[in-house]
Amino acid sequence: MEENPLRKLETFGQSLWLDYIRRDLIASGELQRLIEEDGIRGMTSNPSIFEKAIAESSLYDQDIRDLALEKKDTKTIYETISQRDVQRAADEFRSVYEKTNGAEGYVSLEVNPHLAYDTEGTLTEARRLWAALNRPNVFIKVPATSQGLPAIRQLISEGINVNVTLIFGVPRYRQVAEAYLAGLEARVTQGKPLNHTASVASLFLSRIDTLLDPKLKTYLSSGGKHPEMAKKVLGQVAISSAKEAYQLYLKIYSSPLFLKLTDKGAHVQRLLWASTSNKNPDYSDIKYMEPLIGPDTVTTVPMETINAYRAHGNPELRLEQNMRQARTVLELLPKLGIHIDTATQLLEDEGVKKFIEPFDRLMDSIKRKASGSSMK
Repeated sequence: MEENPLRKLETFGQSLWLDYIRRDLIASGELQRLIEEDGIRGMTSNPSIFEKAIAESSLYDQDIRDLALEKKDTKTIYETISQRDVQRAADEFRSVYEKTNGAEGYVSLEVNPHLAYDTEGTLTEARRLWAALNRPNVFIKVPATSQGLPAIRQLISEGINVNVTLIFGVPRYRQVAEAYLAGLEARVTQGKPLNHTASVASLFLSRIDTLLDPKLKTYLSSGGKHPEMAKKVLGQVAISSAKEAYQLYLKIYSSPLFLKLTDKGAHVQRLLWASTSNKNPDYSDIKYMEPLIGPDTVTTVPMETINAYRAHGNPELRLEQNMRQARTVLELLPKLGIHIDTATQLLEDEGVKKFIEPFDRLMDSIKRKASGSSMK
């Protein structure tokens, strides 16, 4: 039988994580099948995923009713339900975590998105979630806003595992890596061990092209001065940004500073490719997987992309290929009237909103279900 393309990813040093969580996935044994047959090595969640799981199904209705009868408020009901799912998933991945000595097997839970611009609020909630989950193989997701950076540094210094989310640009990624290293250094200063502290930096991909492609198409249709440049850039900015971020990753984690930290047990903060589902029907459904296969990276993908890659993926080491082309793409942007730092800041702002909105809808849905008006 032909080898599963998903399983081949790990032979190139890339970890495959599932960007999805729901109770029936775990209870039915499907998650365990994905771990055993497809080589899934971790799981990510976000407010949008939990909205679909809780608000758009009846799976959690009885729990909501029971917690409401215990006089729990809406936020407590959500946290109880989401934490149970993350704990159960983490338990499913525990054998992976142990077999890999803590390198794999993580499940992520995000802080309340309303705290994205609140450093102290993020710290308080992250500490509380970490204690409540009480699992070594979980990540607390913290947005990479300017207010999130000091929280990331502090949480790492306390030995709390962090999945840094909503990274869109290379400069911000650099700041995230610096915050991680500063957290490790602070931990060393306190005389605390580094070997059980883990982190990933999640670079969001498809949203970059979703924002910029229409601008480039408008440029082409309006007779811009550099049509050949625009054609080279169209649909290539996200992949080029990821490749450039990986080059920076290699530089940072081979530096004398980090090598000193590795002597004390430090692990690299792996780059994680997020927002990997293609949102443009003109592109391949595995566009954000194939070009970014490389060592010590993670790709987190929704179920439909996993199914697509299983069906027709062709894994090879490609992450460091075509670097000149990737850099050319990024260098051409200003000539086409696109300022990438402005674009990525806009994406970060929109990203926070895109997590707040489903979170608020979910709170409303839980409130309705708790009152009995939507019970099925």
